[in-house]
Amino acid sequence: MNLNISIAPLLALVAGILILVQPRLLNYIVAIYLIVIGLLGLFGGSLNMH
Repeated sequence: MNLNISIAPLLALVAGILILVQPRLLNYIVAIYLIVIGLLGLFGGSLNMH
């Protein structure tokens, strides 16, 4: 059985739960997300779990 999980929906789910639990984390979660997306865009990386 090949289990292929995309990382973006998983991260979105975790971030949503964390924001519900502690709304003050919203700024940090958004900042980290933007930094990661920016770095991936600059270096052409991909988050592929293989």
